[in-house]
Amino acid sequence: MSWYSIIPLERSLAPGSDDLEPGRRFREIRIGGVLMEVEPMGEEQARIVRLLDCGLEHYLNSSYAPGSIIRYIPTIAAGENEAKG
Repeated sequence: MSWYSIIPLERSLAPGSDDLEPGRRFREIRIGGVLMEVEPMGEEQARIVRLLDCGLEHYLNSSYAPGSIIRYIPTIAAGENEAKG
């Protein structure tokens, strides 16, 4: 059986998926022209959850793979959805 969905698998199949982890917060940031959803982990790190808007070649770049840890420094002066990385 094949199942295609834009909803992450762990969210759609989890019991009580409406409130998977209420304390968890994700951020959308753009680094190097790639819009991605990340989960901040600490002072200067974030884990990539998924890529939202990018070229097809970015999916082959292992540094943008979901689960990868990136350097993430939120900035207020930058434009919307921007971060230094």
